[in-house]
Parts: sequence; structure tokens; C-alpha cells
Amino acid sequence: MARSSIPPGISLIRSLRGKDWSFSSYRYAVLLITFIAYTCYHASRKPSSIVKSVLDPERDKSLVSNIWPLGNVFVREELFDSDVNRLTKKGWEPFNGKGGTSKLGEIDVAFLACYSMGMYVAGHLGDSLDLRLFLTSGMIGSGIFVALFGMGYFWNIHAFWFYLLMQMIAGLFQATGWPSVVAVIGNWFGKRKRGLIMGIWNAHTSVGNITGSLLAASVLEYGWGWSFILPGAFIFLGGILVYLFLAAYPEDVGFPCPYASGNNEETGPSKLEAESQNLESNDRQPHVNSQSSSTRRSVGLFEACLIPGVIPFALCLFFSKLVAYTFLYWLPFYLSQTEIGGVYVSVKSAGNLSTLFDVGGIVGGIVAGHLSDKLNARATTAATFMYLAIPSMLLYRFYGGVSATSNIILMMVVGLFVNGPYALITTAVSADLGTHSSLKGDSRALATVTAIIDGTGSAGAALGPLLTGFLSTKGWDEVFFMLVIGALIAGLLLSRLVIAELNDIFKRKQSDNPHSFTGAESRPLLSDQR
Repeated sequence: MARSSIPPGISLIRSLRGKDWSFSSYRYAVLLITFIAYTCYHASRKPSSIVKSVLDPERDKSLVSNIWPLGNVFVREELFDSDVNRLTKKGWEPFNGKGGTSKLGEIDVAFLACYSMGMYVAGHLGDSLDLRLFLTSGMIGSGIFVALFGMGYFWNIHAFWFYLLMQMIAGLFQATGWPSVVAVIGNWFGKRKRGLIMGIWNAHTSVGNITGSLLAASVLEYGWGWSFILPGAFIFLGGILVYLFLAAYPEDVGFPCPYASGNNEETGPSKLEAESQNLESNDRQPHVNSQSSSTRRSVGLFEACLIPGVIPFALCLFFSKLVAYTFLYWLPFYLSQTEIGGVYVSVKSAGNLSTLFDVGGIVGGIVAGHLSDKLNARATTAATFMYLAIPSMLLYRFYGGVSATSNIILMMVVGLFVNGPYALITTAVSADLGTHSSLKGDSRALATVTAIIDGTGSAGAALGPLLTGFLSTKGWDEVFFMLVIGALIAGLLLSRLVIAELNDIFKRKQSDNPHSFTGAESRPLLSDQR
């Protein structure tokens, strides 16, 4: 691989400042830019869930004037434009006829199937190519094809194959995102507090969902095509930002890699921080380290699969993302078709209301990351959250329609438990395994491991919305039964790792208190004294 070049934006900043940033400053910049990048990715995935009820309306519902707590944000209003009124009543061919709901499910699964398959290829390419250019290409390509889907409205296209093809190509470009951003973060951060840092950083998933929902809903009144074009433009601009400012590897801006030979995973970052302070005190610009990003070899898919823990977490994520992506793609549709406190909400209001699920998801990702750091037990934390998601989903199904207040509270609780393990596995766990000690510090496996885990998970993400498209025609109870089974299996798949972690925790506590059991063991039992 050719050596990565310094991003143009950083070169410009260096020339203007007359000196380089510290290692810490680069870390903060990398966190911010990758956060924005994946926010753009998720924002561009939301339009299809927002416009489902416009493309395939099922009933003409009565108006409602107010829903707590955000007033007019969650209001059933008259749609603003006669064309949208027409669409709301008649839908958009080919999605408004018989089997229209199933076609919407097929559109989702086409996107996610291509996303899942593309992930395996993208992960290996991400470990072989310049991550900055690879990520930029994926974001710009995603923006173009998301916008082209929306152009079907303006071009008056009613051919199902057009929308299917646009989603499939968009899915392939979207596959470049997650392996790349996780690899970049793993290149800059060691394992210590990785769960908490990545839990906070992973809020980009929920922030992206919220942003995409608000962007798509805000222009829905002008025609559903705009609900795709605006998020498409958003990720296109994000790709330009990545090209200008993202330093994908520490070596490319003059710092040694934390995982280069001789650097311990835990102590490497602190040594680099000390080095950056020394460089600043000498007021000189660091030279590119001899161990550049181009000298480390990438690992193959089979070799990465042999890393301990990769397969169990990948299978767990299959079912975890099945649950999470069903909510991602179908929650706005479910809200618009379900009574809440005896009334129905509009398509726009349902899209806005669904963002509260992601608010709970932000909290869940941070809490799961922090707990897994404190306990040093990633699998135990993920499994516990999946088990707790089961009663929370059942409560939401049976009591979420009682009132707006109960719906909002229970939705946020479900978001917390569903997105917590999903966030943990796709971030901290993937980064841990991608820098596993079995790699001996000389391989680049971060993007490949991330691709294996998230690619497998994305197959589940494709299956969930597809099954929902069929099951929802029979009733929503069947959909929630599927989600409960998925969460249960996800937790059970980590059982062996959970047992190993609990044994390690017990041994650590016993080693920390070596005499805690001495007294009990040295005294004979009362029955022995008789």
C-alpha cells in the first residue's frame, strides 16, 4: 500500500499555525470527525422509515391537537400541501397497492443484504487501503445514491426495480463506513477506558438517527423526494470534511502507532502523550515515524475469525441488530399505525416521536460501555442488557398505547436496553478483538474484525425488517414476539463467554482478598464439633 498523505486541511492548519498539534489534539479531532462521519451515515439511512406511511398509507386517521411533552413537534396536523395530501391518501405506486408493505420490507432487506455482504469486502479493503480516502469515497457515493432514490419522486418513476437498485448500490457504499471509523478510533486509542470512550462516541448512531428523522420529516411537506435528497447532501458534505481533515493513522502525522512492535496496548498511548509534550516543548514539528501505516500487513478473513471471541460476538450481534434495526426501520410506521392514548399521530409526528428511542439508545451505549470497563466484562454486560430488553419490549407493546407519557418513557427504556449491547459490541468489543494479543502487534486487523462482526450483525439487520414487512400484515404482536425471541437468543449466544468472565471476576476478588475465606475454612463446621 502506498503511504498515506497528510490531509490537506491539516497541512493548511500547520502552515497557518507554524507548528503541529499535540497527540491529544489529534485524538480529539479524530473523535469529532469520525463522530460526524458516522452521524452522516446513519442520518442517510432514516428517510425510508420516515416516508413509509406516505408511500403506503393504510388508513385515514382522525386529527389530534397536542401530545406531551413537546407540543407542536408531536401534533397530528393537516398536511401542508395539496400534493402531500394526495400522496397521504393514495400513496406512491408501486408501494400503495396489494403487497405494498411487503415491497417496503424488500427494499429494506435489499439495502441491508448488500450492506452486509459489502462489509466483509470493505473490512479487508479498509485494512489494505488509505482509510481516509476509502471513507471519503463511501460517503460521497452513499450521498449520490440516497439522493437518486429521492429523485424518483421528481422524475415520476414508479418502477420497483429502480428503487430496489438505488438501495442496493447505496448499501454497498454504506458498508465502507463502520469498519473504517472503528479502525481509525482503534488506531488512536488504547484499551483503557475504551468502553466508556466508545460508548460516548457511539452516540453518533442515535444522533444520526435523530438528525436523519428530523431532516427527512422537516421537508416531507414539499414532497417525499426531498426527504432523501437532504440527508444525501448531508453525507456528501461529510465526505468532503473527512477528506480534508481526518488523520486516519498516527504515523501519517508524525506519531508512532500505539500498537507498533514494542508498544504495549495499555501504556502506548500514555507514552505517546509524553512524546507529544516533549515535541511541543522543543517547538518542532514531528517527523513521520519509520513504522508508517503502509508497512503493517493486513490479516485475512479466516485468520481474523480465529481470534478468540470473534465468532460468538458476531453471532450475538446478528440477533442484536435484528432487534435494533427493526426499530430503526419500522418504529415510525408502527407509531403512525397504532393508537396512542386513543388517537393517531401524523407521519411527520411519528418520525419526530421515534427519535426518543434513540435518546434512550445514547444513554444505553454510554452506560453499557462504562459498566463493561468497570467490570472488565464485555460479554456479561451485553448479555444482561439483552435479557433486560425482553420485559421492556413487552411492556412497551402492551402499555405503550395507554398514553403519550407511557409511550415516551417505555420507548426510551427499550432504546436503552436494545442499543446498549449493539453499541458495545460494534465499538469497544470490535476494537478489543482487532488489537488482540494473538496478533502480536504487527498486523492490521481492526477493520477486518469489525467487518466480520458487524457484517454478520448486518445480516440480522436485513432479516429483521424483512420479517417485519410480512409479520406486520398479520399483527404487531407477532412482530414483538419475533423481537423477544431475537433478544433471548442474542443473550444465550454469549453464555460461554459470560461464564468465563464471571469466573475471572470471582478469581480477581479472591486474589484481592486472599484471607477472606481463611477463617471460614479453618474453623470446623458445627456439625463436625458434635
